[in-house]
Amino acid sequence: MFIILRRLNYPCLLQNLQQSAMSIYADVPKGPAIEVFALTQAFKDDSNPNKVNLSVGAYRTDAGVPWVLPVVRKTEICIASDEQVNHEYLPVTGLETFTNAATELVLGADSPAIKENRAFGVQTISGTGALRIAADFLHTQLNRNVVYYSNPTWENHHKIFCDAGFTTVKSYRYWDQNKRQLDFKNMLADLNDAPPGAVIILHACAHNPTGIDPTQEQWTELADLMEKKKLFPLFDSAYQGFASGDPDRDAWAVRFFVQRGFELFACQSFAKNFGLYCERAGNLTVVQKNGATKAAVHSQLTLLIRGQYSNPPAYGARIVSKVLNTPELRKEWMASIQAMSSRIREMRTALRDKLVALGTPGTWDHIVNQIGMFSYTGLNESHVRVLIDRYHIYLLKTGRISMSGLNTGNVEYVAKAIHAAITGAGESAACPCDNKL
Repeated sequence: MFIILRRLNYPCLLQNLQQSAMSIYADVPKGPAIEVFALTQAFKDDSNPNKVNLSVGAYRTDAGVPWVLPVVRKTEICIASDEQVNHEYLPVTGLETFTNAATELVLGADSPAIKENRAFGVQTISGTGALRIAADFLHTQLNRNVVYYSNPTWENHHKIFCDAGFTTVKSYRYWDQNKRQLDFKNMLADLNDAPPGAVIILHACAHNPTGIDPTQEQWTELADLMEKKKLFPLFDSAYQGFASGDPDRDAWAVRFFVQRGFELFACQSFAKNFGLYCERAGNLTVVQKNGATKAAVHSQLTLLIRGQYSNPPAYGARIVSKVLNTPELRKEWMASIQAMSSRIREMRTALRDKLVALGTPGTWDHIVNQIGMFSYTGLNESHVRVLIDRYHIYLLKTGRISMSGLNTGNVEYVAKAIHAAITGAGESAACPCDNKL
């Protein structure tokens, strides 16, 4: 047909025909892979029997398998058996018994902010959804355009706030790679340079990825600085209860800032502390100076949610609500989070002790000084490459590992592999998997 068109000298018809044959998506560039999901897929595709996945931020038992909390399973059965439960839409801002319980969990049952009706929550699509709704509100309603997050931080913080329209997205120093500890002096210096009104993302507990949190004394200094500079605290609370096994301890920083009189946001996830990773149960807690602004703020959050996903899913919220609002179930949940946090602490000690016993160069106490799901090991990209390519141990290029991926059956293998990667024996020495551990 193209030959006929050329002979008939119909260039315009030929051009139109060629253009109509092209897809409107032809020029869409392929985006970069999301590292943690790419590593998880590579792990699944790996047939090596000694493979270890230290990349994914999800709890695993000592047998290396996902764990449905017994109280969650029990509650699921109870909900499924309840003939009164239906599949009607939730309100736009979610299940009220869930948002009330979540807000009370992070602020405390005796919180003056709750008693004075100047705090409330709205249900979100897990912690990520809470961050996005918070960012959209701050940008559209309060005209905030400047946000600071820690260096390093959870990589999605940057994308969420950029996508929400923030024009100045900066980081503050947080991790001292040489000393493998909090770089608090430079953290304060960077925040002191932040302009009034800047949004400061703070990890409520179990900092991701370093596992290092400020002390209570350091939190006090941060509050002093942020109050003086009129900075807005936005707490990302993804590990309450999971970090230490004590939800009250893990919420100390948030409650302290509320006690100091800050207006703030707290973005909550129930993925880790309830094991509800795929159910996307989250809450955005809003704290105000007085209740007079509550109706207006709530109405604008309602409109934001309506325009994004209309209303949230019910399943995960129903589980969390029933557990937190039923004393005997809540007691069982407390036992579960204590068990998870205790196993992770045991793995921290085991890995540190084995590295020390091997004489691995460097100091390793930072592993046990950190808290929560992750450890920022101090391994560099070259070490990581050796661990992945030679030993089939999957971890982020930053050297961050998920402690829950370790267990009594693989921790010695991992320690020997780290030792080999650091000492340069990774390419020449026998692989630890060649020996029966």
